[in-house]
Amino acid sequence: MINLKNTLWNFMKSFANLNFSIFILFFISFCIMLGSIIQQDQNLGYYQTYYPINNRIPLSLINWRVILYFGLDHLYQTWWFISILIVFALSLMICTLSIQLPSLKHARRWKFFNPSKNSSLIDSFVQSSSSLKNSYINIIYSLVYSNFYVFHKKHYIYAYKGIIGRISPVFVHISIVLTLLGSICSSFFGYTAQEMIPRGEIFHTKNITRSGLYSKLNTNFLFRVDEFYIDYNFDNSIKQFFSTLSLFNNNGQKILNQTISVNSPLKFNGLTVYQTDWDINSIRLSIGFSKNLIFQKKLIKINLNNKVFWLCKIPISDNKEIFIIFFDLKTKFLISNFDGSIVDSVFIKEKFYLDNILLSIQDIILDTGLQIKVDPGVQVIYFSFFILMLSTMLSYISYCQIWITIIADILNFSGSTNRAIFFFEEDISKVNQIYNRYTYILGKIKTKENYL
Repeated sequence: MINLKNTLWNFMKSFANLNFSIFILFFISFCIMLGSIIQQDQNLGYYQTYYPINNRIPLSLINWRVILYFGLDHLYQTWWFISILIVFALSLMICTLSIQLPSLKHARRWKFFNPSKNSSLIDSFVQSSSSLKNSYINIIYSLVYSNFYVFHKKHYIYAYKGIIGRISPVFVHISIVLTLLGSICSSFFGYTAQEMIPRGEIFHTKNITRSGLYSKLNTNFLFRVDEFYIDYNFDNSIKQFFSTLSLFNNNGQKILNQTISVNSPLKFNGLTVYQTDWDINSIRLSIGFSKNLIFQKKLIKINLNNKVFWLCKIPISDNKEIFIIFFDLKTKFLISNFDGSIVDSVFIKEKFYLDNILLSIQDIILDTGLQIKVDPGVQVIYFSFFILMLSTMLSYISYCQIWITIIADILNFSGSTNRAIFFFEEDISKVNQIYNRYTYILGKIKTKENYL
């Protein structure tokens, strides 16, 4: 009669095969590499432009139809990629339950046998035989003093230390499973938004660039860009740029105010706001001596021979117009006529005349680029990395074993370790010193008794 429980368990244990796990890990790495090469979460036109169908090779491996059919445009959220991660996590858990934990339990048991007759100790680190100088109780004490766990039965002694080092493979499996779980949570429940917001504007999160299948947009907050400014180096290159943000609830109450920069985001209630980019939106000019006559002109960003500058066009009459050009926020604004010749250069808020019209550049409207991200799996991933670092430190703890047999006043000693042979030598030397010390003390006591 077929035992269904044993059949199911034997089938599940096949997932713990090392070759199978390595193959799954290799396939996951290949998929991640493919997802890094192919741009994710783009529109159809993007893939049709950059991954066209080759008429000469109709069945080419990478074209936009193949990408859309297999979901390579959102690879990390496809059902088959998530299934592979689950299979790999299942393989690790079964390996932990069926191999690692029983091996750890077996390592804690005593193993009494004669080292001189056991063939499995041929490759042991040290083997020796000597005459027993004193009671084997002193040997046990010497081992206990050196932090060994000691088991004794008749003429046999078994001792080990460093059993905690055998836990590290279990911790490695747990950390990998938690990393996979955190990645799945991020894919299904997280979202990312990109916003370009002018200084002084209030905004909600709306420009979603990536979202999970079960993600939910947090509409309980709104933001205001209070200030945006740029820090320059001595050579006028940009050193850092900053945005001062205020966070409000739906009732208009301010919750917090913080200045963010690149690598210094705002974090609140699972929401993270990163400083990613900046741009110049427009300029405001005043006409005449009255500052109430102000108009705003949109700027055009131009990249010419890897040199970036901004310009705007201001009509003077029906058939005449001038251009305002500038390269950064610290240098002068160039005033150019329609034929390209520079007629003037001014600083911000400096007055100048054009056809007897008094003008002044009052302000530059800057846009700050913000990335708003919700990632519920990141804390799980950080915790898994902590467990992985802990397992790395534990793996350096060597597992040492010592077998001692005392027959006819002959002490047979054998020991082995899985790593750190030099430290194991020190442990053996320490045990020997303690044992010889007590032998010397007892020898002096016996000499005094004989003298008396």
